[in-house]
Amino acid sequence: MLRISLVLFSLISTHAFALTEAVDIYSDQQLISLIQSNQYLQRVKADDCQLVQDIEARAEVLQQPLYQFLWGEMLINGVCVKTHPSRGMMLLQTSAEQGSSEAMVKLADYYYRGKLVVKDPNRAVQYILPAAANGNLAAKMMLVRLFGEGYGSPTDYEMGYHWLYNSIFDNDAEQKKASSLLQVLAAKMPASIVARAKQPQLYKR
Repeated sequence: MLRISLVLFSLISTHAFALTEAVDIYSDQQLISLIQSNQYLQRVKADDCQLVQDIEARAEVLQQPLYQFLWGEMLINGVCVKTHPSRGMMLLQTSAEQGSSEAMVKLADYYYRGKLVVKDPNRAVQYILPAAANGNLAAKMMLVRLFGEGYGSPTDYEMGYHWLYNSIFDNDAEQKKASSLLQVLAAKMPASIVARAKQPQLYKR
Protein backbone atom coordinates (compact mmCIF):
# COMPACT_ATOMS: atom_id res chain seq x y z
CA MET A 1 0.00 0.00 0.00
CA LEU A 2 2.86 2.33 0.89
CA ARG A 3 4.59 1.51 -2.42
CA ILE A 4 1.43 2.37 -4.39
CA SER A 5 1.05 5.64 -2.50
CA LEU A 6 4.66 6.59 -3.25
CA VAL A 7 4.20 5.81 -6.96
CA LEU A 8 1.04 7.92 -7.11
CA PHE A 9 2.75 10.79 -5.30
CA SER A 10 5.63 10.61 -7.77
CA LEU A 11 3.29 10.69 -10.78
CA ILE A 12 1.27 13.60 -9.35
CA SER A 13 4.42 15.58 -8.55
CA THR A 14 5.85 15.00 -12.03
CA HIS A 15 2.57 16.05 -13.65
CA ALA A 16 2.35 19.19 -11.52
CA PHE A 17 5.91 20.14 -12.45
CA ALA A 18 5.11 19.66 -16.14
CA LEU A 19 2.09 21.93 -15.84
CA THR A 20 4.11 24.73 -14.26
CA GLU A 21 7.33 24.29 -16.22
CA ALA A 22 8.46 27.57 -17.75
CA VAL A 23 8.24 27.99 -21.53
CA ASP A 24 11.18 29.51 -23.39
CA ILE A 25 10.58 32.44 -25.71
CA TYR A 26 10.56 31.45 -29.38
CA SER A 27 13.63 32.00 -31.52
CA ASP A 28 13.17 33.87 -34.79
CA GLN A 29 13.57 30.62 -36.71
CA GLN A 30 10.97 28.87 -34.55
CA LEU A 31 8.57 31.73 -35.05
CA ILE A 32 9.08 31.79 -38.82
CA SER A 33 8.41 28.04 -38.92
CA LEU A 34 5.24 28.46 -36.85
CA ILE A 35 4.05 31.26 -39.13
CA GLN A 36 4.77 29.29 -42.30
CA SER A 37 2.77 26.33 -40.96
CA ASN A 38 0.03 28.66 -39.64
CA GLN A 39 0.51 27.27 -36.12
CA TYR A 40 1.67 30.41 -34.32
CA LEU A 41 -1.59 31.24 -32.51
CA GLN A 42 -2.20 27.59 -31.61
CA ARG A 43 1.33 27.42 -30.15
CA VAL A 44 0.74 30.46 -27.93
CA LYS A 45 -2.45 28.85 -26.60
CA ALA A 46 -0.76 25.45 -26.23
CA ASP A 47 1.90 27.14 -24.08
CA ASP A 48 -0.92 28.21 -21.72
CA CYS A 49 -0.42 31.89 -22.61
CA GLN A 50 2.73 31.98 -20.47
CA LEU A 51 4.65 34.14 -22.96
CA VAL A 52 2.14 36.97 -23.36
CA GLN A 53 4.22 39.55 -21.48
CA ASP A 54 7.44 38.53 -23.26
CA ILE A 55 5.75 38.70 -26.66
CA GLU A 56 4.24 42.10 -25.88
CA ALA A 57 7.61 43.46 -24.69
CA ARG A 58 9.42 42.27 -27.81
CA ALA A 59 6.74 43.82 -29.99
CA GLU A 60 6.02 47.09 -28.21
CA VAL A 61 9.36 47.90 -26.53
CA LEU A 62 12.04 46.15 -28.60
CA GLN A 63 9.97 46.55 -31.79
CA GLN A 64 11.07 43.23 -33.26
CA PRO A 65 9.18 42.71 -36.55
CA LEU A 66 8.36 39.02 -36.07
CA TYR A 67 6.99 39.70 -32.60
CA GLN A 68 5.07 42.71 -33.86
CA PHE A 69 3.46 40.28 -36.30
CA LEU A 70 2.69 37.74 -33.56
CA TRP A 71 1.42 40.32 -31.04
CA GLY A 72 -0.67 41.98 -33.73
CA GLU A 73 -2.28 38.69 -34.69
CA MET A 74 -2.96 37.88 -31.03
CA LEU A 75 -4.75 41.22 -30.63
CA ILE A 76 -6.70 40.79 -33.88
CA ASN A 77 -7.86 37.29 -32.96
CA GLY A 78 -8.17 37.74 -29.18
CA VAL A 79 -5.66 34.99 -28.36
CA CYS A 80 -4.67 35.16 -24.67
CA VAL A 81 -5.56 38.89 -24.64
CA LYS A 82 -8.57 41.12 -25.13
CA THR A 83 -9.37 41.62 -28.81
CA HIS A 84 -8.08 44.93 -30.22
CA PRO A 85 -8.19 44.72 -34.06
CA SER A 86 -7.15 48.32 -34.81
CA ARG A 87 -4.01 48.05 -32.67
CA GLY A 88 -3.27 44.64 -34.15
CA MET A 89 -3.49 45.97 -37.70
CA MET A 90 -1.20 48.88 -36.81
CA LEU A 91 1.38 46.42 -35.51
CA LEU A 92 1.17 44.35 -38.70
CA GLN A 93 1.66 47.54 -40.72
CA THR A 94 4.71 48.52 -38.66
CA SER A 95 6.14 45.02 -39.00
CA ALA A 96 5.68 45.16 -42.78
CA GLU A 97 7.34 48.60 -42.92
CA GLN A 98 10.35 47.10 -41.12
CA GLY A 99 10.64 44.48 -43.87
CA SER A 100 8.77 41.49 -42.45
CA SER A 101 7.63 39.37 -45.40
CA GLU A 102 5.32 37.49 -43.03
CA ALA A 103 3.48 40.71 -42.16
CA MET A 104 3.28 41.71 -45.83
CA VAL A 105 1.68 38.38 -46.71
CA LYS A 106 -0.83 38.63 -43.86
CA LEU A 107 -1.83 42.20 -44.74
CA ALA A 108 -2.20 41.22 -48.40
CA ASP A 109 -4.44 38.35 -47.35
CA TYR A 110 -6.62 40.67 -45.25
CA TYR A 111 -7.06 43.08 -48.15
CA TYR A 112 -7.69 40.23 -50.58
CA ARG A 113 -10.42 38.77 -48.37
CA GLY A 114 -11.71 42.07 -47.01
CA LYS A 115 -11.12 41.10 -43.37
CA LEU A 116 -11.13 44.15 -41.05
CA VAL A 117 -10.53 46.38 -44.08
CA VAL A 118 -12.35 47.27 -47.28
CA LYS A 119 -11.70 44.50 -49.80
CA ASP A 120 -9.03 45.72 -52.21
CA PRO A 121 -7.09 43.01 -54.13
CA ASN A 122 -5.01 45.64 -55.93
CA ARG A 123 -3.73 46.90 -52.57
CA ALA A 124 -3.01 43.28 -51.72
CA VAL A 125 -0.72 43.21 -54.76
CA GLN A 126 1.13 46.26 -53.42
CA TYR A 127 1.80 44.48 -50.12
CA ILE A 128 2.72 41.14 -51.63
CA LEU A 129 5.16 42.36 -54.31
CA PRO A 130 8.09 43.22 -51.99
CA ALA A 131 7.60 39.99 -50.03
CA ALA A 132 7.69 37.99 -53.27
CA ALA A 133 10.80 39.90 -54.36
CA ASN A 134 12.42 38.86 -51.05
CA GLY A 135 11.87 35.21 -51.99
CA ASN A 136 8.95 34.39 -49.69
CA LEU A 137 7.24 31.39 -51.31
CA ALA A 138 3.79 32.11 -49.87
CA ALA A 139 4.09 35.63 -51.28
CA LYS A 140 5.09 34.36 -54.72
CA MET A 141 2.14 31.95 -54.72
CA MET A 142 -0.30 34.68 -53.73
CA LEU A 143 1.15 37.17 -56.22
CA VAL A 144 0.72 34.77 -59.15
CA ARG A 145 -2.81 33.96 -57.98
CA LEU A 146 -3.67 37.67 -57.88
CA PHE A 147 -2.14 38.23 -61.31
CA GLY A 148 -4.04 35.21 -62.63
CA GLU A 149 -7.27 36.75 -61.37
CA GLY A 150 -6.51 39.97 -63.24
CA TYR A 151 -5.26 42.19 -60.42
CA GLY A 152 -2.09 44.26 -60.54
CA SER A 153 -0.25 45.51 -63.60
CA PRO A 154 0.16 43.23 -66.65
CA THR A 155 3.69 44.61 -67.00
CA ASP A 156 4.58 42.70 -63.81
CA TYR A 157 3.12 39.34 -64.91
CA GLU A 158 6.38 38.11 -66.43
CA MET A 159 8.34 38.91 -63.27
CA GLY A 160 5.79 37.18 -61.02
CA TYR A 161 5.75 34.13 -63.30
CA HIS A 162 9.55 34.00 -63.31
CA TRP A 163 9.82 34.14 -59.52
CA LEU A 164 7.39 31.29 -58.91
CA TYR A 165 8.45 29.12 -61.85
CA ASN A 166 12.07 29.13 -60.63
CA SER A 167 11.20 28.43 -56.99
CA ILE A 168 12.18 25.30 -55.08
CA PHE A 169 9.30 23.58 -53.28
CA ASP A 170 9.26 21.59 -50.05
CA ASN A 171 6.78 18.99 -51.25
CA ASP A 172 4.72 17.77 -54.22
CA ALA A 173 1.55 19.52 -53.00
CA GLU A 174 3.27 22.93 -53.15
CA GLN A 175 4.70 22.16 -56.59
CA LYS A 176 1.31 21.10 -57.97
CA LYS A 177 -0.36 24.21 -56.56
CA ALA A 178 2.32 26.42 -58.13
CA SER A 179 1.98 24.66 -61.49
CA SER A 180 -1.77 25.25 -61.46
CA LEU A 181 -1.36 28.95 -60.63
CA LEU A 182 1.30 29.36 -63.32
CA GLN A 183 -0.93 27.75 -65.91
CA VAL A 184 -3.65 30.31 -65.23
CA LEU A 185 -1.23 33.22 -65.46
CA ALA A 186 0.41 31.86 -68.62
CA ALA A 187 -2.94 32.10 -70.39
CA LYS A 188 -2.77 35.89 -69.93
CA MET A 189 0.69 36.24 -71.52
CA PRO A 190 2.14 35.76 -75.03
CA ALA A 191 3.91 32.42 -75.46
CA SER A 192 7.24 34.17 -76.10
CA ILE A 193 7.01 36.03 -72.78
CA VAL A 194 6.14 32.82 -70.92
CA ALA A 195 9.15 31.09 -72.48
CA ARG A 196 11.41 33.97 -71.45
CA ALA A 197 9.98 34.01 -67.90
CA LYS A 198 10.89 30.34 -67.48
CA GLN A 199 14.61 31.03 -67.88
CA PRO A 200 16.82 30.92 -64.75
CA GLN A 201 17.73 34.57 -65.30
CA LEU A 202 15.14 37.12 -66.35
CA TYR A 203 16.34 39.46 -69.06
CA LYS A 204 13.71 41.96 -70.14
CA ARG A 205 14.04 43.75 -73.47
